[in-house]
Amino acid sequence: MSFEDLKLHPSILKAIHDAGYTTPTPIQQQAVPELIAGHDVMASAQTGTGKTAAFMLPALHVLASPASIRSHGPRVVVLTPTRELALQVSEAAKKYGKYLKRINVVSILGGMPYALQNKLLSQPVDILVATPGRLIDHIQRGRIDFKRLQMLVLDEADRMLDMGFIEDVETIAAATPATRQTLLFSATLDNAIDKVAAKLLKTPKRIQVASAKTKLDNIEQRLHFADDLSHKNRLLDHVLRDDKLKQAIVFTATKRDADTLADNLFAQGFAAAALHGDMNQRERNRTLSRLRKGGLRVLVATDVAARGIDVADITHVINFDLPKFAEDYVHRIGRTGRAGATGIAVSFASAKDSVHLSRIERYTGQRIASHVIPGLEPRIKPRFQQDRAGNKPNAAQKRKRTSATGYDHRVNLGNADTNESGKNRGGRRGGRAFEYGNRGDTFRGNHSGKPGFSFAQAK
Repeated sequence: MSFEDLKLHPSILKAIHDAGYTTPTPIQQQAVPELIAGHDVMASAQTGTGKTAAFMLPALHVLASPASIRSHGPRVVVLTPTRELALQVSEAAKKYGKYLKRINVVSILGGMPYALQNKLLSQPVDILVATPGRLIDHIQRGRIDFKRLQMLVLDEADRMLDMGFIEDVETIAAATPATRQTLLFSATLDNAIDKVAAKLLKTPKRIQVASAKTKLDNIEQRLHFADDLSHKNRLLDHVLRDDKLKQAIVFTATKRDADTLADNLFAQGFAAAALHGDMNQRERNRTLSRLRKGGLRVLVATDVAARGIDVADITHVINFDLPKFAEDYVHRIGRTGRAGATGIAVSFASAKDSVHLSRIERYTGQRIASHVIPGLEPRIKPRFQQDRAGNKPNAAQKRKRTSATGYDHRVNLGNADTNESGKNRGGRRGGRAFEYGNRGDTFRGNHSGKPGFSFAQAK
């Protein structure tokens, strides 16, 4: 299938060919015809699969025809969970719509001056890309007219659910015409997302492509066990000095850690900078611009950067701290190996990260191979329990384990799976539960019989 087969406007096709694209991705092949036909759509696609174009191309196709209602308000609204993703969507709209006449794309984000946003909204707007909180501020001030709105897009809906934005999204949707076309894109389509879709979409077409497992096939995953923070720093220094590394993103658990680690790396001679939610928008834009232009070799970031950064030269993603939720692991390492390229994902794990590591492997269905760097061997020696992916216990081992402990570990395995699935996280709608410590080195030990890893001192 070619882009011409999708029946897009000729001006959009010209921009696509300018960008060097010839064949639509699976999510584009399935979503674009349904959207051009006017259907509501809920779609699941991993990062790096072309999902932004999957909704932006049909949105621009709609804008190629004149509006039937005269107004300065937007015809297309795209809601995103983070500022970085909003900027990426805005850039895509400008790139694919550059040959369409008078297409005005406006971004409304937290951290931008209200005076500038008021000025942008006083002009005719075709595509409005916004984070939910700031858009609600302008709606309450009466600065946005939705009379001619034709399409509402919820990008990364699962992330907005995790961050507690869904009530804001519902408030925004209630202020728009009931005749709108609604699109919901998410990395996963689970029960929580289904409930959101039931409230906002009308008989939607359901599209699912690219599982987490298939998305990781072009990324080499490596695991290094670390004794403590000092050991992590030495491992990181070794990885960053690899000649094959062009650019890397290093993920930390907290904003303070990101700043501290970036400062330390800069002092060691690396072109490094931090990116996190406490930075104002100008600082974040400047940092991302340096990354895209090659002025930064190492970006140290919190999960705010896990979605919405698309830089071709990122060859390595390093989990200095493992994420608390397994799906975040997939989004983090998805920053490399994009557009068919290969990438390397390196994760550091301490003795207290066993539960998180087990959840990641169950979620992806893949075992992360452990590596040892000569001279940087861990003092601890991992001894993997039998429930690790790809290493199931036999009946004799189960009987021996049950006899030795006095209870069956399968009870705990069921509890762990319930918590990981996202169905029992203690109020997902209001944000993520704080289950463990923030630092990779300070997670609670694995002393409760939960599945995962046990560690023994090397002899």
